[in-house]
Amino acid sequence: MQKVLLLVDVQNVYYTVRQVYGCNFDYNAFWSRATAGREVVKAFAYATERGDQKQREFQNILRAIGFEVKLKNFIQRADGSAKGDWDVGITIDAMEYAGDVDAVVLVSGDGDFDLLAHKLREDKNKKVEVYGVPGLTAAALINAASEFIPIDDGLLLR
Repeated sequence: MQKVLLLVDVQNVYYTVRQVYGCNFDYNAFWSRATAGREVVKAFAYATERGDQKQREFQNILRAIGFEVKLKNFIQRADGSAKGDWDVGITIDAMEYAGDVDAVVLVSGDGDFDLLAHKLREDKNKKVEVYGVPGLTAAALINAASEFIPIDDGLLLR
């Protein structure tokens, strides 16, 4: 049985799905599709912590599905901009667990992950599946992946 690592960039998928489709990503449908016939070694959902009840309830839903939720404090800068990305954390976990799996599944459209996808494929000989919203997923990431799976109707909560 193929062993798999799931890495979900929660903020990225939330905003890209909302922008294009005006709804939410279906984490249960994703889990079913990405894990079918596979053994899940680790499943991480990376999110920002803003301290509100609705977010805590959502995080508990992710945990019930099977994700380990990793939280980073949301930082509001004095100039009004915000920071809360997990790029380095996702990369560290991918490299740490790559030796234990056959495939790495990344849910993000962030082009910064093209180097990670390339490294996992070329140096670690891993299959890299990228789930992303068409039109908002960086071409460099799509090209670096073994397979691009578009987030479409089958992965949406309407």
